[in-house]
Amino acid sequence: MSSSSSQKHVLTALVEDDNMRLDQFLAAGIEGLSRSRLKVLIKEGQVRFKGATIEEPNHRVKCGQQFELSIPDLTEPDPQPENIPLDVVYEDEHLIVVNKPSGMVVHPAAGNWDGTLVNALLHHCGDSLSGIGGVRRPGIVHRIDKDTSGLLVVAKSDAAHKGLSAQFADHGRTGPLTRAYLALIWGAPVRKHGTINVPLARSTKNRLKIAVVPEAKFNAGLGKFAITHYELLETYFDTDGMVRVGLVRCKLETGRTHQIRVHLAHIHHPLLGDDAYGAGYKASARNLPEKAQQALESLNRQALHASELGFEHPITGEEMRFNSALPKKLQSLLDELE
Repeated sequence: MSSSSSQKHVLTALVEDDNMRLDQFLAAGIEGLSRSRLKVLIKEGQVRFKGATIEEPNHRVKCGQQFELSIPDLTEPDPQPENIPLDVVYEDEHLIVVNKPSGMVVHPAAGNWDGTLVNALLHHCGDSLSGIGGVRRPGIVHRIDKDTSGLLVVAKSDAAHKGLSAQFADHGRTGPLTRAYLALIWGAPVRKHGTINVPLARSTKNRLKIAVVPEAKFNAGLGKFAITHYELLETYFDTDGMVRVGLVRCKLETGRTHQIRVHLAHIHHPLLGDDAYGAGYKASARNLPEKAQQALESLNRQALHASELGFEHPITGEEMRFNSALPKKLQSLLDELE
């Protein structure tokens, strides 16, 4: 990989604790960069304070101080076409809707440079994706987690990419964009319908995870607002009449990383099979029927599926609506619960 130009970020400290390290402060303020990566950038002289370069990651940050971080752009390997089967739900000259299987990463990134949805799309669509949306993410306007299955729309032309990106940026507030998921959760909310309105940010303790942001920190400019609407569709009981599992439909009003998983864990109903946000509920599987326990073990991922996708066709203006049935292993788990 080689460096080219750089991005610049200016961050102002709003911390009450004057003992916060510089690398910790930057990690909390910039999404997508690990603390170890930031340490390297600091040591490379990419951080400046009042015109002076700071090269110590443990430099103590004081409230009101302003830092400028330069992040050199990286020229990364071009993803190559790969003959990977795709479950195509709809396709025309402008866009394609696919049913992504669990276990597939959407676009290439560190640790997953091949075998991604982008690699499969480049083979399937040929040159039509070239240059749309950047080298690593050609045609991609939204994504779902590696271990989440379900519907994705991908642009095949610049005009479609622009139109779809605008709809996803608007989150469906003024248009027909709809994204809904089916999820199996531990227990069940008291209310059948509800809204989880809790801001999220990358965890300062584990950069691979997302965490809820306290109101005071959100008001101070940290984190992003995130809203999930849920509807309890069904409950499943054990032999003692206790509610053990619920089936919920989650409709996104925003589309943050891991949003549904973190929001449901926040209200103490994490997803079945979610080792990242529901590890404390793993022992609850012992309360399920034996065949349901086996089905959950076989699932080997979080019980989340992007089942509904709706949007306005960016070229024709037609309102598009798609539904996806639960994949086989997730349906088997549901059958055993019933």
